Amino acid sequence: MSTSKQSIFSQSYGQAISACRDGFRVVRQRGPSQIQFWFIALVIGIGAGFAALFFRKGINSLQSFLYGTDDVQHLHSFAQSLPWYLILTIPIVGGLVVGVILHLFTRDGRARSVAEVIEGAAMREGRVETRAGLASALASFITLSSGGSTGREGPVVHLAAVISTKVCRLIKADGVTGRDLLGCAVAAAVSASFNAPIAGALFALEVVLRHFAVHAFAPIVIASVAGTVINRLEFGGVTEFRLAQPEMLQFYVELPAYLMLGLVCGLVAVVLMRAVFWADDLGTVVQTRTHLPRWLRPAVAGALLGGIAIFFPHIIGVGYETTSLALTGTLGLQQVMIFAVIKVIAVAITMAGRMGGGVFSPSLMVGALTGLAFGLIATGVFPDVSGSVTLYALAGMGAVAAAVLGAPISTTLIVFELTGDWQTGLAVMVSVSLSTALASRLVHRSFFLTQLERRGVHLAAGPQAYLLAMFRVTSVMRKPDDPRAADDDACWDMIREGTYLDASATLEAAMPVFETASAAFIPVVALRGEDRPPELLGALFHVDALRAYNRALAATAAEEHS
Repeated sequence: MSTSKQSIFSQSYGQAISACRDGFRVVRQRGPSQIQFWFIALVIGIGAGFAALFFRKGINSLQSFLYGTDDVQHLHSFAQSLPWYLILTIPIVGGLVVGVILHLFTRDGRARSVAEVIEGAAMREGRVETRAGLASALASFITLSSGGSTGREGPVVHLAAVISTKVCRLIKADGVTGRDLLGCAVAAAVSASFNAPIAGALFALEVVLRHFAVHAFAPIVIASVAGTVINRLEFGGVTEFRLAQPEMLQFYVELPAYLMLGLVCGLVAVVLMRAVFWADDLGTVVQTRTHLPRWLRPAVAGALLGGIAIFFPHIIGVGYETTSLALTGTLGLQQVMIFAVIKVIAVAITMAGRMGGGVFSPSLMVGALTGLAFGLIATGVFPDVSGSVTLYALAGMGAVAAAVLGAPISTTLIVFELTGDWQTGLAVMVSVSLSTALASRLVHRSFFLTQLERRGVHLAAGPQAYLLAMFRVTSVMRKPDDPRAADDDACWDMIREGTYLDASATLEAAMPVFETASAAFIPVVALRGEDRPPELLGALFHVDALRAYNRALAATAAEEHS
């Protein structure tokens, strides 16, 4: 072998040995911490799974006690035989208890749900409010047990987020770790609630974390599987809904019908969401004008729900009995249309009454009813080229829910896992894609993001829109003792002209001031009252604000692509 070849061989061999040593060092140093992190994810998954299980069984037990039936799966049918005053009274009392709980333990009288979890993931390093979260879970538990017309997934997701928040504080997790553990908790809660491990993991990534980073996938899947195992230990491997028979899709012939169904479901989803927001605004106006105490607002909503339930008991609780009837095609067209309208009204009243609960289960029910109504009409007009109406109900269920959640991938999988029917995927996917595309143009992408947008939290537009709101000007400004501080005389001149920033302001409020003033810096002051002059705390420089913003954008991009 020549000298040059020996030299090349020796160099390559040395590089290989060095690479092996570096790899062993990485495994030795990071391996145990990674395994430890996965173990924590497993523990959180188990805790969130049990929380979801106990929440579900607790609702069934309290419903059984309040309404006097051992079969809560057919509560709607049983409620038709109950005295009217009992159906009216139960939600009123439940609303009164809910109002007192939320008044005492939350600052605004609102029950926390999925929207707050999404905000916590984006802006609070994966943390949520614990005290208000526990109170919200209890309030939603009472609401769903006493006649409220919402779903259980919202409070369960937030309850799981409370668990992950406690763990994050215990181990002093940073932002990336906190968000990953939050995703683990959410995945386990959804999986345990619906016996849907695949959809649970994707829901956490798609809806809560809003990215599909590889580093978060493994722990979230571990937690999701743990939640599913807990569900199946109690309920077995059965699906939530059972279809009457396997459906065969005449795809090419019926494709236009499912395209139209997707558009119809998108509009129905928008009506459902806007009905909730309109009712909430109306409730606030009525509460303000009548000087109604905020702790009585849920009781008033309970009275309205009780009055509706006397004639339409299908609005009570989660509504899985009616959803099952729609999926088996045992309801007539007139029933379906009336039930869908009344359910939308009931959901709007419950949410506007600040009673708590989630929106996913109601959207499944409304979607199944919408799909069945569409199918009954379509098969009646074109009986020779149409399949079964139950397939339209299944596709409609997924289409409305996906549009409401803004989560076409995880919702499609949830529908499959809830029904166990994987042969109808084409119909569901076509309807889901069009409904989501349409609804996202008419609202801020989803129900949850629109909720946050109404509160001034701009997550729908992406990190570039909300990152500025995460920085207080006091954390970025230069203080007077800084060597590069702004000139005091120049600062006071700007203050006298009315160009300054309050100490409580964020960079989101500061950037428009820079554009208007065309200045290199803006004074930051503490306002002490009308009769006292402001106190100069420092100055925010435009270049410092941009630097902080760029760093935050880079960190977000690095996390989402790691």
